[in-house]
Amino acid sequence: MSGDAAARGSRRMSPRRLRRASLHAFLIVISLLWLFPLAFALYTSFRPYSDTAAKGYFSLPSVLSLENYQNAWDQANIPHYLLNSLIIVLPSVILVLFLASMMAFVVSRYSWRFNVLFLMLFTAANLLPPQVIITPLFRMYLALPLPPFLSDNGLFYDQFVGIIMIHISFQLGFCTFVLSNYMKTLPKELNEAAVVDGASVWTTYSRVILPLTRPALAALAVLQTVWVYNDFFWALLLMKTGDKYPMTSALNNLKGQFFTDNNLIAAGSILVAIPTLIVFFALQRQFISGLTLGSTKG
Repeated sequence: MSGDAAARGSRRMSPRRLRRASLHAFLIVISLLWLFPLAFALYTSFRPYSDTAAKGYFSLPSVLSLENYQNAWDQANIPHYLLNSLIIVLPSVILVLFLASMMAFVVSRYSWRFNVLFLMLFTAANLLPPQVIITPLFRMYLALPLPPFLSDNGLFYDQFVGIIMIHISFQLGFCTFVLSNYMKTLPKELNEAAVVDGASVWTTYSRVILPLTRPALAALAVLQTVWVYNDFFWALLLMKTGDKYPMTSALNNLKGQFFTDNNLIAAGSILVAIPTLIVFFALQRQFISGLTLGSTKG
């Protein structure tokens, strides 16, 4: 009897195991498809151009070397453009998280007349395609003045400040939306206890609520760093001085007028991607915990 019961139990479990195996197989296939371009670029970056020209890219290499990386580092002037990217990324990420956290604190922890309206405006801004404002934004940057200590031409155009401001403007809505949803999950009693203890609004924000949003802030910091760092559109539109371009523009220096070494560009792309990988692995635990917020509630 016991053997028959075990057999029936095994048959009942087989569909569940089949679904689980199918799910794992699907995830493995999707992961391989996702990693294939990166793996192929990494493989190509170690091969000399002469090797791929003779055998093709989908072939076994005759030799592997770091020559492409050395050439990409020198020809693309990566240290210079990396500094430009840091000048743009660090203020953009810090300011957008700071401003978004304050706005999210106000709309999520207090009830006032225009609470929902402001949150809707910030959220709706995420739906605006950047391309629709190219012409007015370009003309505005040519007309808006800046103090001499922030601009060498007295305008927003062709300045780091202009690129930083546009990143803050476009990323503020998304960060406000995410942080406000997270702050709504925090108990209202925290605010009440802070008021009873005589804490001001700023103290409640900075010492009570903000420390509890670290997972969400870490997840957003990773996303914002990657998005701002990888952006090339706004720099191409709002800058004309080549020496001020961000890191992504360094890859343009690897393209020749009549010939393009794809192996060299692959090595340059890997070098350009390293800073974002460092940020992700440094904040990996906080990033994952921030993405899974609320998944175990209810």
